[in-house]
Amino acid sequence: MNAPTPARTLHDLVERDRDHACEGLGSQRICVRVVAVADLPSRFGGYKIVAFANNRDDKEHVAMVHGDVIGASDVPVRLHSECLTGDVMGSLRCDCRDQLEAALRRLAALGRGVLFYLRQEGRGIGLINKVKAYALQDQGLDTVDANLALGFRDDERDYAIAAHMIQSLGLRSIRLMTNNPDKIAQLRAHGIEVSGRLPHVLPPNPHNRFYLETKATRSGHYIDFAGKPHLDEQSDPVLVEGMGEPGERR
Repeated sequence: MNAPTPARTLHDLVERDRDHACEGLGSQRICVRVVAVADLPSRFGGYKIVAFANNRDDKEHVAMVHGDVIGASDVPVRLHSECLTGDVMGSLRCDCRDQLEAALRRLAALGRGVLFYLRQEGRGIGLINKVKAYALQDQGLDTVDANLALGFRDDERDYAIAAHMIQSLGLRSIRLMTNNPDKIAQLRAHGIEVSGRLPHVLPPNPHNRFYLETKATRSGHYIDFAGKPHLDEQSDPVLVEGMGEPGERR
């Protein structure tokens, strides 16, 4: 039997996966399929939206793809977890909407890249529990202690499906746009070659500064508040191999 023709376009991936059936990959037997692709012109640039199905969480994850990425190396990639309050409602308690919009603009400016929009609301605890965590923060807890008080870990997100989405698009290696070392560690654990890190830090506002400081001091995110009037690092160079510059505060 002849080998299948390698995919050249995103639409080819839909055909490739139309009758796809597998027992899943890895110890968790995850199977991810590309099920639909469409043009999605946006104020951030020309994108295609790719819809995925999977056998693990039954959630509808998508990717925003700009430029030619199939079979490419060092593809700029952003993993963005769903945040209804920030992405849609414009909440100032977090920097999610700023991160989302800046990433889409930046990928378009770079000429190619993928933003994976993952349905992991509230760092994986869900919308209702996120609102409960906000209520605890209103009483003085920080974002980490609020999650712990509700019986969750600091961060319940899992990037196993994201890793398989990356593989499904045929990305050979990626430059991950992130300040979160756990994202890099999890992707590498699932076989993704992360060839570099693109810092993605944005200026805080009075409502989210303590939240961002907590992410830096308690969750190990690469956000440096020391001696900086703001956090704009969008022009920083790609950091290859290492997570940060020598002496960078975590």
